[in-house]
Amino acid sequence: MQQCYRLLRLLSDGHFHSGKDLGSALGIGRSAVWKLARSLETMGIDVFAVRGKGYRLSAPIDLLDRDRILAEVGPEAMGLLANIEVLSEVDSTNNYLMSRASQGVHDGHVCLAEYQSAGRGRRGRRWVSPLGANIYLSVLRYFGALPDGPQGLSLAVGVAVASALASVGVADVGLKWPNDLLWRDRKLGGILLELAGEPGGHWQVVVGLGVNVDLPVDSAKLIDQPWVDLKTIAGDVGRNLVAGRILRYLLLELERFSRHGFAPFRPLWESHDVTRDRPVVIKDLHREIRGFARGVDDTGALLLSVDGEVQRILSGDLSLRIESNST
Repeated sequence: MQQCYRLLRLLSDGHFHSGKDLGSALGIGRSAVWKLARSLETMGIDVFAVRGKGYRLSAPIDLLDRDRILAEVGPEAMGLLANIEVLSEVDSTNNYLMSRASQGVHDGHVCLAEYQSAGRGRRGRRWVSPLGANIYLSVLRYFGALPDGPQGLSLAVGVAVASALASVGVADVGLKWPNDLLWRDRKLGGILLELAGEPGGHWQVVVGLGVNVDLPVDSAKLIDQPWVDLKTIAGDVGRNLVAGRILRYLLLELERFSRHGFAPFRPLWESHDVTRDRPVVIKDLHREIRGFARGVDDTGALLLSVDGEVQRILSGDLSLRIESNST
């Protein structure tokens, strides 16, 4: 994979490069260059090979660059950042960071990847993660005792990401309880929290985030719901700019959550809420509950009106679907 990534970086400008020059830069023969180019195609990268000209991508690609990302983080958030790793390939950034946590890395450790071979969403769903196309990011945070536990944390993360995207010109991002980022009812991104702790005690949390930036159509065929990416919404928004801004807002808002819980986030979250007063279905492993979403409370619990009575729904291992027959 490292050689594939090196080839991709050489081709990232979108210009033609001869097989001879590429082979020389990589220390391999022309036939090996051809095999690497085919390998890139299996990961969703279109590589054109033209006799007499060489190889080029269908379009330039904005590969992740640590320095360019850090340039967008800002001094206040930098004080909350322990370290940042930019990986070419990983099974999932959450898995990687949980493993690093067991090795003793510090609060505020961040991991990004160009490609996930086994990206995950909530409830074990696959997260489509083509090479060089989206944001795959995880942050390790340690929290002291939280009065309401980590309930509401995924909502606070959603607020942070929506604010970060607004700062780069991506407006009208919607939030769907408890972990989805939407744009006009199409999936733009998602949040996955990996928690270790107990009520009244300390918590270790890996905050995982995926955002579609420039999703290849062939890769998108694997997604089983309406989707959208930042390129469709706002044109060419650089991945390094987006990653850096998300990291800035995320680090700052995770710190605010550690001090104050979810309550300060509630008004802004509800301003992005796409389910308010709409009929929804809540599913877990054993049951379905139908009702009308009425926002959230100060802990981040969903307020669900069922037959005129409002119930508090805690996130847990649940899914929420907006009913299609809304009136």
